[in-house]
Amino acid sequence: MQLSTLTDREFGEFQGMLHRLAGIHLSPAKKALVSGRLAKRLKHYSLVNYGDYFRLLSSGNQPEELQVAVDLLTTNETYFFREPRHFDYLTEQILPERRPGVPFRVWSAACSSGEEPYTLAMVLASTLGEAPWEILASDISTRVLEKARSGLYPMERAQNIPRHLLTSYCLKGVGSQDGHFLVDKRLRGRVKFHQINLNEKLPGVGEFDVIFLRNVMIYFNLDTKTQVVARLVSMLRPGGHFIVGHSESLNGVTDALKAVRPSVYRKSGA
Repeated sequence: MQLSTLTDREFGEFQGMLHRLAGIHLSPAKKALVSGRLAKRLKHYSLVNYGDYFRLLSSGNQPEELQVAVDLLTTNETYFFREPRHFDYLTEQILPERRPGVPFRVWSAACSSGEEPYTLAMVLASTLGEAPWEILASDISTRVLEKARSGLYPMERAQNIPRHLLTSYCLKGVGSQDGHFLVDKRLRGRVKFHQINLNEKLPGVGEFDVIFLRNVMIYFNLDTKTQVVARLVSMLRPGGHFIVGHSESLNGVTDALKAVRPSVYRKSGA
C-alpha cells in the first residue's frame, strides 16, 4: 500500500490542530517531519492519505489516537547536561541563596524524555546533601513521560554526565538492560512526573524557586509565549529564577521578570 504525499492543505490542517491543542506553531520547514512521524499511524489504520487520518483524529471517536498524534509531533530532542552553564549558575549562584529549612523546588516545565530533570536531580543531590529539595517534571506527551519515569537510557546518552555523578547516581544495565544505564531509584523517587499542557490552565502544584522552560518557546508565536510565561511566572516565588534556552529570550514577552544574564531571569520581590 503506497501512502500519498502530505499535501500543503493537509499539512495546514495538522498545523492548526497542534496549535489549538498545544500552542505549538509548525513552520513549513516541519512538513517532512509531520509526514515522517505520522506515516506509521496511517499504515496502522490502513489509510493511504493524511487527510483521512486527520478526519479520524477530528471525529472525536479516537481520543487515544489523538494523544498518540500529539505525542509524535511534540517530542523534542534533549540530552543530559544540555547547556551546562545553566547548571553551573544553579550551583554557584542560586543554591547558595536558598531559603534554609525550606524544600528547594524546581520545575522542569517541558521535560521530554527526562534528561533535564534527572540532570537537575544529580546537581541538587550532590550539592545540597541532606537539605530538602523537590523536582516537578512535566510534558504534554504521555509517551515521553512513560520513558522518563523508567529512568533507563542507552549508554551513549551518558557521555555528557560528569564521571563522579555517573558513578554516584547511575547503574550500568545488565542482562536485558545491557548497553543501557539506569538512573538510581533514590533520584527517580525524588522526581515527580506529570502530564501538563502549558497552553491550558495550570494545575495547583505550588510555588517554585526555579522554573526551567528551555528550547520550547521556539515553537510558540508571541501571543502563546506571553500566555505560557504568564501562567508559569504566577507559580514562581518572589525572587525565583526562570531559565530559558540559550537561543531564546523573554524580551517583549513579560515585564514580570528581569534578566540577570542571557537566558536567566529573576522575579522581583526577593
